[in-house]
Amino acid sequence: MNSARLLPVIAVVVLLATGCTDRPERKNTDGQAATDPFEINSHLFPGINLGNALEAPDEGDWGVTIQDDYMRIIKEAGFNHVRIPVRWSAHTEAESPWTIDVRFMSRVKQVVNAALEQSLYTVINIHHYEELFQNPSAQRDRFLALWQQIATLFQDYPAALLFEILNEPHDNLTPVLWNQYFQAALEIIRQTNPNRTMLIGTANWGGLGTLDQLALPDAESNIIITVHYYEPFTFTHQGAEWVAGSDAWLGTTWSASPNQVSAMRSHFDQLRVWAETHNRPIHIGEFGVYRRADMASRHRWTRAIVSLCKEYQFSWAYWEFCAGFGAYDQATGAWNEQLLEALIQKP
Repeated sequence: MNSARLLPVIAVVVLLATGCTDRPERKNTDGQAATDPFEINSHLFPGINLGNALEAPDEGDWGVTIQDDYMRIIKEAGFNHVRIPVRWSAHTEAESPWTIDVRFMSRVKQVVNAALEQSLYTVINIHHYEELFQNPSAQRDRFLALWQQIATLFQDYPAALLFEILNEPHDNLTPVLWNQYFQAALEIIRQTNPNRTMLIGTANWGGLGTLDQLALPDAESNIIITVHYYEPFTFTHQGAEWVAGSDAWLGTTWSASPNQVSAMRSHFDQLRVWAETHNRPIHIGEFGVYRRADMASRHRWTRAIVSLCKEYQFSWAYWEFCAGFGAYDQATGAWNEQLLEALIQKP
């Protein structure tokens, strides 16, 4: 789908997301026009994650090396944005001043440029920062130094580039600590990127359960809330090698029965109530079903999620492009047509 064909769709989505055409222009503290996160969020669907690549210990370790051509393939399939998970901590000095390896920074910049050149909105994050999750206090200064360097590197990039502060905080990075840490990171980022739209997720693995414990600063309006959705987990992660006991779930199906859809809708209702109460746009930053589930069930579940996102005006990014959950087959160079149909639901 080319950009000319997208323009009418984007215009309609923006109108729906804002609820009216006269949303007042917001200003930041310097008096400059600030980016509207609702308008930015309206461009973030359809979206897809470029997973198992830059968030691996080294790119290629998990079977995915990002090719520049992937961005064209994603764009031509009808996607409008990519999320690029990045394990910065694996390429950063362990001691002060915690300098990120210049070659790795250049590689991330190359991938981001390739996405933006295809007119794809682009999200980069800090992903798999395991040391931070296990020992937050010892890693706090390093975490903030990472964001100081990342923010400086991309400070002159267009509004189509978004920052997500941290993927799935968990373990010892508790909800209380997470509120402190993301606000400290925001202060660092705003020094060089005063108008950059930010994505912030929830503690305890990024799900709905700790949404009510997320404490957002009232003065910071340029935020999109991102939530991950993999329910029911025994279906979406059946046979996943990294989940203990998941082989026992093999054969679990999802038929889109009234009860199954109702359970899914109740979660989306909960998210919508929170969003309306707090006046924040919502992004479903990850959702997907591992490849060991049957394809018919994967198709039905994925289609149901996308349909609800459309109904509730949540943007989204499918997990993921070409690995264990992938909608695209690297070996054959072709999309899985059933998954692609579920994701790109053409009228």
